[in-house]
Amino acid sequence: MRTLALVAQDGTIDFFCHPDIDSPTLFASLLDPDKGGHFRFGVEDGTGLKYRQIYLPDTNVLITRFLGDEGIGEIADFMPLDDSGRIVRISKSIRGEVPFTLEAIPRPGYGRGKPVLKATRGGATIRWEEDGETRSATIASDMRLKVRGGAIRGEITLREGEECHVVFCPGRQTSRIDADYVKQAFAETRRYWHDWVAAGQFPTYWRELVVRSALTLKLLTSRRYGSIAAAATFGLPEEIGGERNWDYRFCWVRDSAFTLYSLSRLGYHEETGAFIRFLMNNAVEHDAERMQIMYGMDGRKELTETTLDHFAGFAKSQPVRIGNAAYTQTQMDIYGELMDSVYIGSRALGKPPFEVWARLQKMLDWLAGNWRQPDMGIWESRGEPQEFLSSRLMCWVALDRGQRMATLESLSGDVNRWRYERDEIEKTLLTEFWNEEIGAFTQYKGSRGLDAVVLLMPLVRFINPRDPKWISTLKVVRRELVHDCLVQRYKNLDENSDGLSGMEGAFTTSSFWYVEALARTGFVSEARFLFEKLHAYANHLGLYSEELSDTGDHLGNFPQALTHLSLISAAVWLDRSLTGKRTDPTNIQFQNLEDADEFFKRH
Repeated sequence: MRTLALVAQDGTIDFFCHPDIDSPTLFASLLDPDKGGHFRFGVEDGTGLKYRQIYLPDTNVLITRFLGDEGIGEIADFMPLDDSGRIVRISKSIRGEVPFTLEAIPRPGYGRGKPVLKATRGGATIRWEEDGETRSATIASDMRLKVRGGAIRGEITLREGEECHVVFCPGRQTSRIDADYVKQAFAETRRYWHDWVAAGQFPTYWRELVVRSALTLKLLTSRRYGSIAAAATFGLPEEIGGERNWDYRFCWVRDSAFTLYSLSRLGYHEETGAFIRFLMNNAVEHDAERMQIMYGMDGRKELTETTLDHFAGFAKSQPVRIGNAAYTQTQMDIYGELMDSVYIGSRALGKPPFEVWARLQKMLDWLAGNWRQPDMGIWESRGEPQEFLSSRLMCWVALDRGQRMATLESLSGDVNRWRYERDEIEKTLLTEFWNEEIGAFTQYKGSRGLDAVVLLMPLVRFINPRDPKWISTLKVVRRELVHDCLVQRYKNLDENSDGLSGMEGAFTTSSFWYVEALARTGFVSEARFLFEKLHAYANHLGLYSEELSDTGDHLGNFPQALTHLSLISAAVWLDRSLTGKRTDPTNIQFQNLEDADEFFKRH
């Protein structure tokens, strides 16, 4: 909960930012095999060698297994929860004699640094210059390490049952790293994750899938700051060879609020309090009226976008960007996502402190007079500002949740004004964003294009999912944006242009939104069928990237919080429908949209 590492199936760490998730990379061969650097620990690829990876159940401890004709070996990878910033890697021979090799080629500063490597007793040291400072790290191991050709290397053959450890340690290593420490760290890390999962309330159906998503969201939170990263990576393309390559290692207000909503549905509320404190300290405290859409994980406000022209890019997709120019955009929807998360948190934790509510009240007063502003929308368009449905909808959510909290918790505020403006927003959405000719709510005021964000309308309880206008909209979405169980955000054509060239894949988040929208509308059987088909698009560990190509390949940054939180929300709603836990008297179930049309004609 400070940074993350991606481990390939052959045991190579090919992406790792150090010391924090939004710090420069130390290993990034995922983005450039020659210049990025890597940290490989595993078994040499021999004839018939097979790889398998699993997470130990209910933990974030990763097991990579090597199965060969001569034996079976495995690597256990984890990060201890002691704020040391370490990566612990434990190799073991399960059967036979297994030769393990280590090769660490650090390339700090996004591959631009030139580290000094030195073999030492019990490991090796790495030193480099970054931002005018000397930084260092240690690799400690009970195998002998050597420095050759700009790489740290080691070899060891383990007999059946024997173990060997390699520990990456930030800074100068002062405490002893031995087998006892590794054993204790492994036990404590497993116990932490077991206890965290045990404290949750998971659905009866698809528990394992939901647990994995929840654990992934927890990994993306900052234990130190309370911020939540949108994804672990940068530069992974939404279109192979295209320009849609972004840096998602920052805290989006929107994504974070949705994350808190999903975690709260599982009974986790501590993260809500930590995030609200983060936002109050770094955003609302200074400018309650004009929040940025995103912040650095430590709360910094400038996230200047630049390109790493020396990186070849994943599958040679350039440019490789760091930073994100969208931080300067106006996106009116963020107020709704924030207020929804505060509202949900208050239902479990009670009314917010006076100082917090005073800032939120000021924000709501500003929003009541400014909700008509055009902006760049939820998808951060780089085209012209518009009055987007997503923004108008979430402004409605903000004022609705604000007046609800004021009433339920006896909080101060201009409740009458908030209600009046909320109702005005409702009128504009139902009239100015409805296109009679198309038979659907459209992407922005006066447009003809569709946007999958319309699927949020029943999810945020703006519209009754039995409303004929909603049924009609759902049919048009299915016809225009849905292919089997995969859903596009929008079609980047003509008036729907987002200001960028090329197309993108199916958006996994909107695919899960579609499932939940179907279930809420009464198509529980169809929703379950599509939800279970979506499982096949996860990777072998149950993780999802941002998008999926036409051939099912993962596109965009990985793993993406927005996808996993929408999976949780859809699973919880479906589970309640299937187990009879819902008490909604209008829970009428239809087999298809045509049956729904016929029902509403008769009633």
